[in-house]
Amino acid sequence: MTSGNLLTDNPELYEVRFPDPDRLAGRWTEDCLRRYGAGSVPVRTVLDLGCGTGRDAAYLHTAGRSVVGADLSEAMLAYARDRHPGPRYVRADLRDFSLGAFDAVVCLDSSLLYCHTNDDLDGFLASCRRSLAPGGLLVAEMRNGAYFLGRDDLLNTPKVNGFDWQGTSYRSTTTLHIDRTAQLLRRIRTWTADDGSAPVEQHSAWRLLLPLELRHFLAAHGFTVLALHDGPGPRTEPPWREGDLPGTAADADRLHVVARLTG
Repeated sequence: MTSGNLLTDNPELYEVRFPDPDRLAGRWTEDCLRRYGAGSVPVRTVLDLGCGTGRDAAYLHTAGRSVVGADLSEAMLAYARDRHPGPRYVRADLRDFSLGAFDAVVCLDSSLLYCHTNDDLDGFLASCRRSLAPGGLLVAEMRNGAYFLGRDDLLNTPKVNGFDWQGTSYRSTTTLHIDRTAQLLRRIRTWTADDGSAPVEQHSAWRLLLPLELRHFLAAHGFTVLALHDGPGPRTEPPWREGDLPGTAADADRLHVVARLTG
């Protein structure tokens, strides 16, 4: 069995496995930027951290923003430049970056939770503070650590998904478990395909952040929270739709935060 990240190494396969034909994530983000960036602090320039294949960055570009997409994966960046042109794409580590000055920083799909330690989180937020204009926005979407308090419905049971791509059938078996000592949600995903290739086992993890903990980190770095809720959002059930207002609870599987740099 080999070890790797099949989806990160194959961006086109990633978009097949996680399609977003209606650009829901990009539209939700644009709605946040319009809702909270109106008035005296308009959002013209955006940094999309963990941009992946570039779909969301490109949507924000088409909405009239000047966008930089940043990711660690060279394969993702090359794909984004080819398939989702418009933004400028650069390689960067979200734990420590300096990419210019922006009116908003966007970090979707739990990318922020690859900051596994408090030092990582401090590095991310300090970098955001350096990069944002006064009054600038941070918009993030991620798994909600609070969901796993007393719940195990998503844990320790393999979940199987399958799909076809370019004549090959792929099957993934994913198991989640909590590493309480490290405060991480760990994932083991094994990929198999019917083309004779060896199975690929992928290990990854997300920091489990509680809503009040996230508020504390943001306040310590000079941010005022404008919204923090579990939905609706681009990956909730039911998903966000045009005109939906932000919720007030923070109990479900996803967490959405909008914060303004005020300190």
